[in-house]
Amino acid sequence: MPWLPEDFAHPTRAELPTGEHLRPMSDADTEIDFPAVMGSRERLWTVYGPAWGWPPASMTVAEDRADLARHAREIAAHESFLYGVFPPDEAELLGCVYVDPPEKAGDADAEVSWWVVDRLVGSDTERALDEFVPAWLATHWPLGRPRFVGRDLTWAEWTALPARDAAQSGPTSG
Repeated sequence: MPWLPEDFAHPTRAELPTGEHLRPMSDADTEIDFPAVMGSRERLWTVYGPAWGWPPASMTVAEDRADLARHAREIAAHESFLYGVFPPDEAELLGCVYVDPPEKAGDADAEVSWWVVDRLVGSDTERALDEFVPAWLATHWPLGRPRFVGRDLTWAEWTALPARDAAQSGPTSG
């Protein structure tokens, strides 16, 4: 069964009330993605490291470019979505929003997380993003039960959940 309806057209831009906007990312964004990620790497590792092994301390620009190219392919195929948070001139990356199919067991129909660069932690932009993302998903996405990882459950709680396939496949005979 497909994750999203076949006729779903994903949003290509979303405006935050603080003036920033979201748009899908690709390898063309490497020049601004790499410094944003690596400049906030220590904090991002505490969030995403245990679950995703990201971002590695040794990540290179070429590895980042390849990762963003993979994200662009996944967006085009509607397999998962990576949106960047940008100021109006798009001169820098301010953060990211991930909208993914559910990987862990439960009744969620998506797993969503987001982050901002270190200098925006606790800022109006971060607060706007925290309010915006759930409302945006409710109004612009065909999702009824998104799981906000790091928000409505901790990353440790999410990591401890069984994998969706394992939970759905039932016990194995032996």
